[in-house]
Amino acid sequence: MARLKTVYRCQQCGHSAAKPMGQCPGCAEWNTMVEEVVEARPESLMATVSAGGRGSLTASSAVVALKDVGQDAEKRTAVGIGEFDRLLGGGLVPGQVVLLAGPPGIGKSTLMLQAAAKLAQKENVLYCSGEESLRQVSGRAKRLGLTAEKLLLVCETDLSKILGTMEKVQPWAVVLDSVQTVSHPQLASSPGSVGQVRECAAELVRAAKARDTIVFLLGHVTKDGSLAGPKVLEHIVDTVLYFDAEQHDFLRVLRAQKNRFGPTDEVGLFEMTEGGLREVTDAASFFLAELGRQAQPGRAVGVALEGSRPILVETQALVTPTRYPLPRRMATGLDLNRVLVLLASMERHIGLHLEDRDAFVSLAGGLRLKDPALDLAACLAVAGSARDKAVPSDMVLVGEVGLLGEVGRVPQLELRLKEAAKAGFKRALVPARGAKDLPKILGLTVVGVADLRAASSSAFGIS
Repeated sequence: MARLKTVYRCQQCGHSAAKPMGQCPGCAEWNTMVEEVVEARPESLMATVSAGGRGSLTASSAVVALKDVGQDAEKRTAVGIGEFDRLLGGGLVPGQVVLLAGPPGIGKSTLMLQAAAKLAQKENVLYCSGEESLRQVSGRAKRLGLTAEKLLLVCETDLSKILGTMEKVQPWAVVLDSVQTVSHPQLASSPGSVGQVRECAAELVRAAKARDTIVFLLGHVTKDGSLAGPKVLEHIVDTVLYFDAEQHDFLRVLRAQKNRFGPTDEVGLFEMTEGGLREVTDAASFFLAELGRQAQPGRAVGVALEGSRPILVETQALVTPTRYPLPRRMATGLDLNRVLVLLASMERHIGLHLEDRDAFVSLAGGLRLKDPALDLAACLAVAGSARDKAVPSDMVLVGEVGLLGEVGRVPQLELRLKEAAKAGFKRALVPARGAKDLPKILGLTVVGVADLRAASSSAFGIS
C-alpha cells in the first residue's frame, strides 16, 4: 500500500510546505495554505528509469525528424457565433483545449450551452455538468430555445467516469462545467484544490490531444479577477478566454488572454437578454445611442481599435471649480496617469489652466480602453468643458497626443474613419502626417492637424 503524507499547499501559487503557515512564502498571500494528503514517493523518477523498473520511460513516443513530420493543412471549424469565432481566429482546431474563465453569474454556462448547441448541429457534443443537474441544464436550454439532437448531457464530477464516457461516446467536442468541480480518484484532496485542478486538467489535455477532441473547460475567477487554481492551468491549455462585464453589467465582453491558434487582441461583445447572450455586431449603437443630438460642451467622439474591430466611443468631461485645497482628478474607462499627462500637455500648449478646477473624464457606456487614439477626443472634451465650447456633433476625433502637444499618427486610420463615416459623421480631425496618405472616404471631410492648438482651433475656435 502506498505511503501517504500530509503537505500544506498554497491555493494561489501551488507552493507546498511541510507545516502550516499563515503567509505563503511563494506568493506572499495570507491564509491560502490548505492541508492536502499526497502519496509519498521517496524514489526519484530518473532513478526508476535508470534501473529499468516500473514507470520506465523506455517506451516513450518515437523521435521524428522535423522534415519527416506531416504538413497537413490546418482545418478550422466555425462555432457559428460570430463574436466567438472572431476570438478563436476563425474557428476551432482539432485537439484544441479552451479555458473560459469569468466571475459567477456572468453567463459562462449560457455562452457554452449556446456554442455547444451550434456545434451539435453537425457532430456529437458532450456537455458534462458538475454544478447543475441535468434537469437544470435542460431547463436552461428550453428557455434559450436550443434544440440539438446530437447534444449529449451527463452530470458527473469523477474524472475517471468522464474519461470513460468520452471513450464510449467518442464526441467531437466536450464541455466541462466546471473544472473546479472535477476530482481525480487517485488524489485525496478536495475538488477545486491546486492539486486536483492541475491533475484533472492535465489528464483532459492528454485525452484531447490523443483523440483530436476539442475540450472546453469552464473556470471561476477569484476576488481580484485572476483565474482560480494554479497558474499552470493557463499554461497547459491552448486558449484562455476571459468573460467579463463592463460597468453596470451593460455589456458582456469576451477577451483572449492566450491563443496558440489565433490573435489575442480581439474582443467579442455580447448582450444578455431573456433569450440568452446576443451578439453585438454594431458597437456604435451601444456607445453612441444619440448620434444626431445637439452638440454639448464636454462631449467628443473618438474611434478606438480593439484588435481588428473599430469602436466609436463617446468621451465625456466635466471641469468645475474646486472646493478642496487640491483639485480632484478622476478618470473612468481611461488610464488616470495618461489623463494627467494630457491635462499637463493642454495647460502648457493651449493655455488651459486647471489648477483651481476639478477635472473628471469618462468613457460613455462603461468601456475600459487603452487606445492612445482616444487622446485627442479626451483633450478636446476637457477643453470644451473648461471653456464652454462644444465640438460639432458630426465631428469625430482620432489622434495620439504627445508631451510636446503634437498630434501623432495612429494605426489603421482608414479603417477607423470608414467606421465613423458609416455611423453618419461628416467631419474628422486626424493627425496631419496620417492625412497625407489617406484615400478619400465618401461622405467624410478629413482635416489634418499637427498639434493641440491647431486641433482646438479647427474644432471650436480655441487658439
